[in-house]
Amino acid sequence: MLKIDLTGKRALVAGVADDGGFGFAIAKAFAEAGAKVCVGTWPPAMNIFQTLLRRGKMDESRKMADGSLFEFEKIYPLDAAFDTLESAPQDLRESKRYKDCGDFSIEGLAKNLVADFGDKPLDIVVHSLANGSEVKKALIETSREGYLQAVGVSAYSMVSMVAKLAPLMKPGGSFASLTYMAGERVIPGYGGGMSSAKAALESDTRVLAFEAGRRHGVRVNTISAGPYASRAASAIGIIDAMVDYAAKNSPLPEAITADDVGHTAAFLASSLAAGITGTTIYVDKGYHAMGKSIEI
Repeated sequence: MLKIDLTGKRALVAGVADDGGFGFAIAKAFAEAGAKVCVGTWPPAMNIFQTLLRRGKMDESRKMADGSLFEFEKIYPLDAAFDTLESAPQDLRESKRYKDCGDFSIEGLAKNLVADFGDKPLDIVVHSLANGSEVKKALIETSREGYLQAVGVSAYSMVSMVAKLAPLMKPGGSFASLTYMAGERVIPGYGGGMSSAKAALESDTRVLAFEAGRRHGVRVNTISAGPYASRAASAIGIIDAMVDYAAKNSPLPEAITADDVGHTAAFLASSLAAGITGTTIYVDKGYHAMGKSIEI
């Protein structure tokens, strides 16, 4: 029987801070396929995340098909706005939510993985990171600072992660990220430079697939997921309307689930997808194929 098998592999999913988004669903799908899973969590959310886990508040969502509970092998602090610890402002490093985290930069994450698991600790990396402080503003009203912050955290961080983590991957390693159709088409209300960030992420996926493929033998893909009402997506302010509209106007008239994205990520990370790189995979019930809305 042909099946997704990630037994013996270690995955890192960057951007998991609760059990309600794509990052958690991807991590769980990897575990169901047999992988060991580490996550990178934004320092201000890390204590709450660990407390919820410790108190069993996520036990229901962590339940695996065999009845056991999905366990994270390691939870690392990660603020992907910073490539090195030195690039983070001193007042941030000394603040209450950061001071006990150690090196929370992308470089620090790489060093911690090597310290914990050896020179080649990874097989799979998923970038599930996005943040735009001005996402509710129209692009034409977005400040330079807000625009650059959105692109830096949501797109450049993928470049940095590939640069620092690809050398730590075993042969045949796989990177994936999460994008959205706003990088290709106008989605009113999805502003603050986030549409630009997604466009950059998709372009970078193709270039990184070539560069990291030739240098390190790894694959790089991105998943364009349909709108999903996660806790993080609530910052957009119109997410429920986006989900409803996409569901009504898709070839398969239904909303996507987080598991739809998790299963696709598991496939892309497996040997079954060994020939796929530099590609945007749509997981949106076919919405991307539509050229006209449907009157319902």
